[in-house]
Amino acid sequence: MISTLIAQAGPVAEQVTTNSLAQNIVYASGTLGALVILAGLLLVDVGGVRRVNLFDTVIQKLIAFFIGFVVYFAIGFAIWNWQYYVAFEIDQPYWTAIKDWWLGGSLSGARAQDVSLEENAMSAALNNQQIFIFFLACFAGIINVLIGLAVTERIKASAYFAISAVCAVVSSLLSWLTWGSTGPLTNEGYHDFFGAGFVYVFAGAVALVLVRKLGQRPGMYSPHRIVGEYRSYNLGITTIGLVLIITGLPFVILSCGFFFAGDGGVEALFVGVNMSDTSIGVAFNNLGLAWAGGALTGAVIAYRTKKYIYTLLGPFAGYVVGSPGFDIYAPWEQFLVSASAPLVAYAVYEYTQKREFDEHKLIPLFLGVGSYGILMVGILNWGTPGGGYFGVTEGDYAFQHAEINLLWQAIGLAVCIGAGLLTGWIMTAILGRNLGVSEEVQVTGYDATYWDIVHDPMPAALPTTNGEPAGLTDGESAPAEVRTSPPAV
Repeated sequence: MISTLIAQAGPVAEQVTTNSLAQNIVYASGTLGALVILAGLLLVDVGGVRRVNLFDTVIQKLIAFFIGFVVYFAIGFAIWNWQYYVAFEIDQPYWTAIKDWWLGGSLSGARAQDVSLEENAMSAALNNQQIFIFFLACFAGIINVLIGLAVTERIKASAYFAISAVCAVVSSLLSWLTWGSTGPLTNEGYHDFFGAGFVYVFAGAVALVLVRKLGQRPGMYSPHRIVGEYRSYNLGITTIGLVLIITGLPFVILSCGFFFAGDGGVEALFVGVNMSDTSIGVAFNNLGLAWAGGALTGAVIAYRTKKYIYTLLGPFAGYVVGSPGFDIYAPWEQFLVSASAPLVAYAVYEYTQKREFDEHKLIPLFLGVGSYGILMVGILNWGTPGGGYFGVTEGDYAFQHAEINLLWQAIGLAVCIGAGLLTGWIMTAILGRNLGVSEEVQVTGYDATYWDIVHDPMPAALPTTNGEPAGLTDGESAPAEVRTSPPAV
């Protein structure tokens, strides 16, 4: 089995060849895409909060991002690598993976040109693996940002940061189980190209528990005696955030697979992270069709219901539902599946809003649409081979020995939902009254309470070309503002 890793990277000298450098650039571009997504998520949040919370909502999520980032560097990548250390029969695989890949591990800080495969067989493609730490650490941080989107303007910073540290560890364990090709679930046939289970579904399940515990923001569903109706800051900024996320994701697609360069007589191949047959072009096109399918159906729903939120949920729904299967869907399948996703988001969102769940993103998109997407892969691609590792021809980890089926998709989904719910319940029980801020803080705003940042209630008017003052709205009290939650009809 060790020969397979050697086939991927070649002798030690080939770790620093032009071919190796090309792969390094590909994976590094995925990291760049992840950072663009982070910027987009922050803009989505900024546009949807009250003006009195603008600074704090960003800084809380940036800190939570870096908490997840550091935790993943410290231990997360070592946990994810357990699957390969077991598959390649490394002695004491779990402990050895930690010794090699924790923040101070023998491989995490080694120079590729100085490491011999004879000395450490798991050092193949070392530069790629080291870059991959950065890439996956970004998503460990993004998971925390996503959870923060659900509880913004209500949670205490200290509680949020504690939850972020725990979630980074739990999501790392889930990635070992559900993302890769030789993990306990993926080696049996569970398929998730983009990691929708451990990123999106897990975050949605944690958010569900936290939101129910924290309750509603003042003015969200009925006028508050001081705040009045809840009014968001600037939905134009939220829309720009959506565009940034769309921009960043194509770079990430390349990093969700393995490149085998064809050295030494080995077939040149790109396969999905589950070892499923695919091509870069198919995965790219499916991503684009996913956005388009969701956007079009979302627009139809929005115009028919006169609820703007579906113009924003639609594209996200199309993407999320397709993310488990970008590598294996035919383009026409991808478009149809994504076009149906906003209907699921609509059903879940209307259900939660009638019950006044103050959450407008993660539950409909991740718990609802994400779950639907994972199951649809098992239905439409039942029997598609995957699992194991390229070059292994026999045994429990033979290349593509497993097959996708609905049972293993359902098991993987249940594990991700269960882990999220359990994490949320445990953390709310531990934090208790220290979970959320008081109503007074919510009304006054985080910026003034914690940072002594006072926003002008109404910016000064600017002169127009005819010398008359032009009134400006401040995103807090002007009648031109819009509600974050569409009014019920």
